[in-house]
This record gives sequence, C-alpha cells and structure tokens, in this order.
Amino acid sequence: MNALTRSLSAYWSSSIGKKFIVALTGIVLVLFLAGHLVGNLVVFLGPEPFNQYAYFLHHMFHGAGIWGFRIVMLVMVVAHIVATICLTRQNRAARQDYEYKATIQASKSSRTMILSGLTILAFVIYHMLHFTARIGNGYNTLTRYKTTIHGVEGEVHNAWQMVIDGFSGLSVLHVTAFYIIAMTLLCSHLMHGVGSIFQTLGLRSKKSEGLIKQISIGYALFIWLGFISIPLAINLFPGYFAALANATGH
Repeated sequence: MNALTRSLSAYWSSSIGKKFIVALTGIVLVLFLAGHLVGNLVVFLGPEPFNQYAYFLHHMFHGAGIWGFRIVMLVMVVAHIVATICLTRQNRAARQDYEYKATIQASKSSRTMILSGLTILAFVIYHMLHFTARIGNGYNTLTRYKTTIHGVEGEVHNAWQMVIDGFSGLSVLHVTAFYIIAMTLLCSHLMHGVGSIFQTLGLRSKKSEGLIKQISIGYALFIWLGFISIPLAINLFPGYFAALANATGH
C-alpha cells in the first residue's frame, strides 16, 4: 500500500473525511437538482422547446455527454449515501449514554436522513426506469415530433408527450402520488442537508445560522413546489397541455 492509498484510506476512515465527502457530493447533487428542475419546467412551454431541450441533452458530444453525466451523478449519489451511512454508524458506535439527549433535541429531518435518502434513491431508480427505460410507461416509443434542429427539418423523440402521458389519467395516479411523496421526503432531506453543508465547510456561525436556515428552507420549498407542479398541473389542467399540443399540430 503506497502513501497515497494510505492517506486516502485514513481520510475515509475519519469522521471528518466522511463529513467532507457528504458535503462535497451534496453540493453537486443540490446544484443538479436546481438545473434538473429548470429543465423540467420547460414542459410548460410546450412540445417544441421541451423536445429541442431533450434532443440537446441526449446528443451532447454525439450522445456521450449524457452517459458521462449519468455516470458522474451515479458516483455522487452512491458516495453520498455510503458516506452518510458509514458516518451515522460510526457516530452511533462512539455515542455514550449521556449523549442520547442530543438525539431528542435533533430535528425530525435530521433523524430520518438515512430513511429519506434511501427512499429518494428508490424513487430515482423508479424514475429512471419510468422515463429513461420507459418500463411501465404506456407511451408509444415510436411517436416522433417534427421540428427543426440546427436549421434542418427532421423528427425527434417526442419527450414532451412522454412526460404528459406518464402522469396523465387515473391509471397512473399512483405514479403522481409516489412522485409527490418522494419530493416531500426530498424537501425534508434538503432542509437539513443544505444547512449541514454550510456547517461542514465551516461557513456556519451563530450570526449566520438564522440566514442559513432560511436559505435551506427556501431552497427546499423551491425544489418541492417546482417538481410537484408538473404532475399536478398535468392532472388538474389537462386542457392547457392539450391546447399546447394542438397549437403545434401534435
């Protein structure tokens, strides 16, 4: 075992090392959520902008970009979860009887971080199977959308219609319900997690504690409201999306 390997092993074994891994992967995931939400909200603009956005994502660097991004995000998620679980087990093993009172004072979201995190992971896997692999999604994968890409008329995968069909109707109401539950757990996870990132990086003090708490709550609510607005709007206002489809002749 060389010096670099020993250093990395020692860093991982320490609670400080695990905390920094949780914080750094958390930053990446928090930024990803914001970007992913902004992209998803394009669905409200109609088939044309959303399908062009989806085309861009899936054809970055000749299609290699999206897979590279997925691999990086998978590594971030796995590292975040593993480090959190290991850190929690390490803390529990070191905790003395007189320290149990601190657990009573902890916030509910803090005590359920692992549970909510694992539930969110299960949702991410389901979400990928639903919209990426299209397992359990009755959407016709052969449906195409005529548009102009780089000044040339052609056909692209109708990702917009796939999202609409994926949340539409009573037959897939369980999908919408699961989506909202998962986003609610994510909101709880973020309210504690975002504040923990500031604390781990040494950016949290008594003076800034109140502001950081407000930022954590505000960001979590922004993510929650943004994501659940999509399935709710599709189910509550089907006429709006039908009008968007009719406006483009699809």
